[in-house]
Amino acid sequence: MNILDQPDNFGKSDIPNKKIFDLPDADITLFENFFTKQESDILFNDLSEKILWQQDHIKIYGKQIDLPRLTAWYGDTNKSYSYSGIAMNPHPWTDDLLLIKNRLEKEVAVSFSSVLLNQYRHGQDSVGWHSDAEKELGQNPVIGSVSFGETRSFQLKHLIRKDLTKVEIPLTHGSFLLMKGSTQHFWKHQIPKTSRNIKPRINLTFRVIV
Repeated sequence: MNILDQPDNFGKSDIPNKKIFDLPDADITLFENFFTKQESDILFNDLSEKILWQQDHIKIYGKQIDLPRLTAWYGDTNKSYSYSGIAMNPHPWTDDLLLIKNRLEKEVAVSFSSVLLNQYRHGQDSVGWHSDAEKELGQNPVIGSVSFGETRSFQLKHLIRKDLTKVEIPLTHGSFLLMKGSTQHFWKHQIPKTSRNIKPRINLTFRVIV
């Protein structure tokens, strides 16, 4: 089922709940229900089946291990990207990705050029503490993070101020988390492992490659 074939059935319910986080050195906004339940269900299934997922590897102390999640990189053809020693060249935009991208851009007035997709297959799939501060993302990166599927805990911690407690944000089915300004300079984030028996989650982080 292609979501683009049914434009009259989408976006008519589930008014987004907007929350701005009052955090020092950060500009973070969460839109819950940014995509309706119906949209989110279809997009989750389409992305699961149609995205060209790959198993990347990283070296730790000279040993090559599997990255604990599946990944994919899509976007403008001239926007390559690298992180953790992994070089990624983009696949061309799909209809589903363009639909999501256009929806975000109407809300934030930013023209995203690429998207990194992560598929967390179970609770042991994760991503460790990091900041999205690679030089390709510019001085103050704008990151648009969309989640479909199982709710996972998105955790943040300040890089300098030890007096600040860790922040935990549940990223739900159809949510959109926007990070901009100085956020990536002062905060790290992660999706930790969990021992709970949970279903898969797909996350898309839209970026501007300069």
